[in-house]
Amino acid sequence: MSNAFSKKSATIDFFLDVLVCGIGSFLFALSLNCFTVPNQIAPGGFSGIATIINYLFNLPIGLVIFLLNIPLMIIAWKMLGINFIIKSALVTTALSLMVDLFPSVIPVYEGERLLASIFGGVFSGAGLALIFIRGATSGGPDILAKLIRLKKPHISMGQIILISDLIVVILSGVVFNSLESALYSVIEIFVSSRVIDYILYGTGHGKMVLVFTNHAQEISDAIISELHRGISIVDIKGGYTGENKYMLICAVRSNEVSSLTKIVKHFDEKPFILISEVGEILGQGFTMEET
Repeated sequence: MSNAFSKKSATIDFFLDVLVCGIGSFLFALSLNCFTVPNQIAPGGFSGIATIINYLFNLPIGLVIFLLNIPLMIIAWKMLGINFIIKSALVTTALSLMVDLFPSVIPVYEGERLLASIFGGVFSGAGLALIFIRGATSGGPDILAKLIRLKKPHISMGQIILISDLIVVILSGVVFNSLESALYSVIEIFVSSRVIDYILYGTGHGKMVLVFTNHAQEISDAIISELHRGISIVDIKGGYTGENKYMLICAVRSNEVSSLTKIVKHFDEKPFILISEVGEILGQGFTMEET
């Protein structure tokens, strides 16, 4: 594959990262400034802690989110890799700036708190899902969960994030002196998680990807190394051309499809890829890992 093609592909990916993560950060800021913060509803993670600190000390929420993430970023730099941390740090910075800069230009909803918790969850879930799709995170419990799993791989990310969210919910009820605030926080967190799952995974649980290529081993090694997914290689023969090729078979989650296709195109400029919906995937790295 030519260097020109590689540079063009990298440039397109970079602008997509900036665009999609920027939209995701804006939606997340919209959730905080329009729905949750004005109605004393603390979402999960560092944004929930920042909401509580803002209520107690009137400190800017975006600044608090940024400061809380600094120690995690420093620790994760060595443990999770520089590329992941740089992308996540940029997203965290953009998100923090949007949260603090946009309150004056975004209308605030101060009506029914149930609606505020629901729509706050919808916008935050959509924003986070867009960020996750581009291989970054908004910091906070997402990075903490990855760090903990390096030492305790038997604990799922979902369990770690759930525990952190539960702590925030309890704190919000105590600080706001309102059981209703805690209950609305639960609703916001639940709606947000459902929206994330729907956007990332769709109505099914994953995708089956078939790749027809002459660069099977290079692609297979990269997928195993970068995505940590198993892959099968099958010898095939084209019915029309009569050429001998390889077919790669790989099951991934929907949010991993973009990363997989990047890997494939890095080694094969003109691959033939089939992607199909999978109703359920049972096995290591999917359902069994999360139970």
